[in-house]
Amino acid sequence: MSHTPPSLRPNRREFLTTAAAALAAAGLHAAAPLANADWPGWRGPTGQGLYAGPALPIEWSGKANAGVLWKAPLPGAAAKAALDLNQSSPIVVGDKVVITASYWPGPKADSKQIPEHHVACYQVADGKLLWDEVIKPGPWQFTDLRGGYTAPTPAGDADRIYVVFGSAVIAALDWQGKLVWRKEINPFKFDVALAASPVLHGKNVILQCDQVDKQSRLLAWDRVTGELALEVKRPAQGFAHSTPILAKVGDKEQLIVSASNALQGLEPGTGNVIWTCATKGDTVSPVAGGGIVYIDSGRGGSGFAVDPTGMGDVTKTHIRWKIPTMPDGYSSPVVVGKHLYRVHNPDVLKCIDLTTGEIVYSERLSGLSAAVSPIATTEGNLYFGSAGKCFVVKAGATFELLATNDLGDASQASAAAAGGRLFLKGRQSLYCVGMK
Repeated sequence: MSHTPPSLRPNRREFLTTAAAALAAAGLHAAAPLANADWPGWRGPTGQGLYAGPALPIEWSGKANAGVLWKAPLPGAAAKAALDLNQSSPIVVGDKVVITASYWPGPKADSKQIPEHHVACYQVADGKLLWDEVIKPGPWQFTDLRGGYTAPTPAGDADRIYVVFGSAVIAALDWQGKLVWRKEINPFKFDVALAASPVLHGKNVILQCDQVDKQSRLLAWDRVTGELALEVKRPAQGFAHSTPILAKVGDKEQLIVSASNALQGLEPGTGNVIWTCATKGDTVSPVAGGGIVYIDSGRGGSGFAVDPTGMGDVTKTHIRWKIPTMPDGYSSPVVVGKHLYRVHNPDVLKCIDLTTGEIVYSERLSGLSAAVSPIATTEGNLYFGSAGKCFVVKAGATFELLATNDLGDASQASAAAAGGRLFLKGRQSLYCVGMK
């Protein structure tokens, strides 16, 4: 019997009534509520690129860099060191911005040496560097530098910052930059790189560690002590470079996890599987809205919309629609109202009907990055880009380009948004963009 699955509902106590009203007015469907001031982890408080704070600027850059409130050099940039890819995004908690960065002190990247791992904290108001701490690398030395050592985005709460680096190490620091705990991740059978970002849930910090050679695991550490609180072996699941999202489906909370051979809903406290669906995932984080969860691999292939209300193997029963071919693009999509927006190579933005999976429009935007994940605001604006080119597009069934901005410092790091400001991490500098 066909049915309409319930919308995914907020699942955090710090839910703000004003943000909820703003989201409803804009048609945004958050899997977790939005804090008005913070952007505390990968893709913000929901993990899905949704922003409910004061209005963000539409235009910046130009010869005078209009709208750029401040600019601060990243670790290693001033010394002209060899920089890692440094794809991790900024996070914003209270009056502080935190980034991670890695670099080799010499002039060239060296696959025979692990780069220095840095965590740097800046002041939101003026970009002043408050501290820059070095984390001792983990045990994994790359022979292939394509994935980089600094893909995971940090997560933060009121007490600590949690960082993950590709050398297979996770650490917690306090807001003064003091190391609280550090743990190595072993075995480290990741495909090319470790890219999943930490997710905060209850007393724990969760990390999806899906790997090759049947070494996939879900791990969680106690936020305060760093003691291992959960280890669930997942030998049937393929590798992944994506980050899970938290959602409430019906009356149950789910950790929605995508790997190269399955999309799954897990109990976040235990890692037990609620449902599983045979799909192709990898670099793309899931997004939820309109009663479905969408996923594709990011490497090219099919896109899937799955109803998350099932139990057990739902492959034959709960796939609501499928896009036969979604070209490659490492970025994650965003859902606004009745539409899903997906960027892929070469320089293409697709708008997809969330109910049917039909392509509403497909637009070519020269210089659009398929590695950077977008942000959607309650005003119905979409931000696609980095400290290089950033396109601002109006959400809706008709394509409308509002602005094209370029700070000339393109990178693969996605933006953060908080308090009416955008924080853009380039290759050389961290930028704060806002209305003067």
